[in-house]
Amino acid sequence: MSPAIARKPVLLCWSGGKDAAWALHALRQRDDVEVVALLSSITTDHGRSSMQGVRREVLQAQAAACGLPLLEARIPAGCDNDTYEAAMAGTLAEAESRWPGLRTAAFGDLLLEDIRAWRQAQCARVGWEVLTPLFGADTAGLAREMLAGGLRASLCCVDTRQLDASFAGRDFDAALLDALPAGVDPCGENGEFHTCVEDGPMFATPLAIERGETILRDDRFAYTDYALRPL
Repeated sequence: MSPAIARKPVLLCWSGGKDAAWALHALRQRDDVEVVALLSSITTDHGRSSMQGVRREVLQAQAAACGLPLLEARIPAGCDNDTYEAAMAGTLAEAESRWPGLRTAAFGDLLLEDIRAWRQAQCARVGWEVLTPLFGADTAGLAREMLAGGLRASLCCVDTRQLDASFAGRDFDAALLDALPAGVDPCGENGEFHTCVEDGPMFATPLAIERGETILRDDRFAYTDYALRPL
């Protein structure tokens, strides 16, 4: 019998959205890596994920449903790149000390090469490498694959310069994909929208979340609030 091959530990950057969730699902299909924890950047001002605006307690519930610990890189709202990178570097150092041999960060990036290159440079400065298991996928096919695989999510942020605000709060489903205007990426890869995941094959149990109000921030971004349903 051949000896078991040690799997490389991976830290997955977790926004609370569908791409990060599906990246976790994809990585768990592999026998050469093991996701040991999730990492979210949290705004200290609002207690939410920095891009999606997902509540901290929802992120924690998602991590629990995935059976993984959640590490937090805390940043002020509207922080500059230097502040963001310093917070991330500190959290990566914390992860290194907790999981010996951990030097790989995974992201759910799909198409934007400049963003991936920036992440690679950022991580390389602290001795880490980057893994992007979904990169280069056909986003139209990937969106349908997610739905067929049981992923359930809702739009929690819409860039109203790219997509009408009425899409905020809608379920990420086949009807939404059919309704997206031409030029809008089916996975929102150009920042048209972000999502909050409540169920999928990466979760042991679905989340019980409820939709709240939608507000417009910076005269541009329509955020829909999602909270854990009271027990």
